[in-house]
Formats: sequence, C-alpha cells, structure tokens
Amino acid sequence: MYDWEELTNTCKKCKKCRLSNMRKNVVIERGNRNAPLMLIGEGPGEQEDIQGRPFVGRAGKLLDLLLDALMIKEHQYYITNIVKCRPPGNRVPSEDEAQTCLPYLRNQVFLVKPKIIVCLGATAMKYVIDRDARISQIRGCWIERKGYWMMPVFHPAALLRDESKKVLMWEDFKKVKQRLDTICQS
Repeated sequence: MYDWEELTNTCKKCKKCRLSNMRKNVVIERGNRNAPLMLIGEGPGEQEDIQGRPFVGRAGKLLDLLLDALMIKEHQYYITNIVKCRPPGNRVPSEDEAQTCLPYLRNQVFLVKPKIIVCLGATAMKYVIDRDARISQIRGCWIERKGYWMMPVFHPAALLRDESKKVLMWEDFKKVKQRLDTICQS
C-alpha cells in the first residue's frame, strides 16, 4: 500500500492501460481524505478530465445539490472513481481498464477508512459490491461487508436522462444521511 503522496504520484505517472494515452489529467479525488463517507463513481467525464477533479461536470453539480440539500458537508465525504482517466466519449470502462485501476481504489479505501461507501451507478456497484447484481434491483439497499456499510445508488448522470429516478435517489441518500448522522454521533 502507498501513502497519499506515493499513490498520487503513481496514479499521475500510470501508463498501464490505453486510457492514459488520451487523458489531459489523472482524476484521483476530491473531498476530505479522512471522511466517514466515500462516494465512488465510474470514471471522469470531459470536465473532470479538464479540471483534474471528479464530479465537477453536470452530474457532479447535481450530486453537489443533493449533498447540500441533505446537509452532508464537504468535510464528511470523499469522492473518487473506479478509473482515474477518462474513457473516450464517456463510455463505460472496459474490464481490463477497471481491473488496472482497482488497486488504486483499494489503496484509497485503505487510506480514507470510510465507514460508508456509496457506489454511484452500475459500474461502481459491479466492481465494489457484486459483479452480477442489477442496479435497479439492489439500489438503496445496505450491504455490510468487511466493516463497511455499502449502498449502490443510481449515477447522477442517470437522473439527467431520466428525471423519474430523482425521487429514488433522494430516498436512497436520505438513508445515507441517517446512517452518516448515526456514525458521526457515536
């Protein structure tokens, strides 16, 4: 396992998969490295690649509105992705691209030591919780594993395409907020 400096430098120099050939920036993190809540997405989009920070595009702005509305403060969360470089055209990362980056994600989980992990979307759910699960069937359900409370939810980008999912996302994140409040009080 790397410390933060080693992990950051290793990610920035990484050339292990073809995504590194097209990136402007490696997108590693945003938020508090000691947060009780970790949010994991799929991979950087165009704005994330430009700015070098996860969830700063349209989906990220929607996520920020949700977190603000539930009064989940920036010091309470840490955001990252399965892959650290943008897949072309914002496509889903391939199996080999995801597998190449997963050790970096595991290292981040080890360093942050969150109590809660929220998987934003099917790709994050697949690589963190269950390869065979369907997001529409297990979203909003708590899964306890290895001392972490995990919940898959829809990706914020899905809400931009289908507004009917906003109510479900709101309900899911209310559960996250309740669990977060309980953990922070103890």
